[in-house]
Amino acid sequence: MKRTFLAVAALIGAAFLACASADARPLDEVMKSGTLRVGINPTLAPLGKFDDKNEIVGFDVDVAKRLAEMLGVKLEVVKVGSPDRIPFVATGKIDFVMGAMTRTAERAKTIDFTVPVHTEVMGVLTTEGKPYKHWKDLNDEKITLVQVRGTTPIDFIKANLPKAQVTLLDNYPDVIRALAQGRGDAMVDIIDFVGEHMNKHQVKWKVVDVPVDVYYCTLGVAKGNHTLKDWLNTALFDLHRRGFIDETWQKWFGIKMFYEVKATPYF
Repeated sequence: MKRTFLAVAALIGAAFLACASADARPLDEVMKSGTLRVGINPTLAPLGKFDDKNEIVGFDVDVAKRLAEMLGVKLEVVKVGSPDRIPFVATGKIDFVMGAMTRTAERAKTIDFTVPVHTEVMGVLTTEGKPYKHWKDLNDEKITLVQVRGTTPIDFIKANLPKAQVTLLDNYPDVIRALAQGRGDAMVDIIDFVGEHMNKHQVKWKVVDVPVDVYYCTLGVAKGNHTLKDWLNTALFDLHRRGFIDETWQKWFGIKMFYEVKATPYF
């Protein structure tokens, strides 16, 4: 009975994916429509955010605009959140999704991924002169980590750096200011997103050599939509090769990408 149930569930899942893929627009349909529909999350500044005109702007929008221009169509930005971004792709409501779409084996069961657009580094931010070479060097009772209250790294620190002292503050500007003023030794978090705050302080920042992890973020495309995915891979290769991605990253993040995505003829 259990095997029969699992078999039926698998068939239902396969049928859902088949229907979802059928709803996705292949490359020729996108071109004929004259519009590229892209899902962007406006709560992940500076990847996406609302400007003073209540329009979504940011790194993701600039990249999507350039891709639409290369395709010869207009861009339609569709607001998405973390819970609905994959369903929107799978059911054809959008042509692809952005917003720090990290490729994982689990997600790859439901959608396809392009080559990476950018990376994100879960690592250690400190100041020049600190001796740390590896994130594990922070597991010391003499070290004080300054963190944003309620964020994911708190649990990571409890599990992996239990000896470190932790000071909790309410937001990232306050954390970066505290580190710049010497009121703490380091911060463990996604370093890329604090570049704007780092630039406001006249100190020499240092990112510890060995990161906790490096995430590769892509464009999420409907399962089996090979014509669109193949074109996007070619276009992204060109944007990396010409330096557009790196320039746009610096424009919005205020710092260079810590782990650059290098264009190769094979990616």
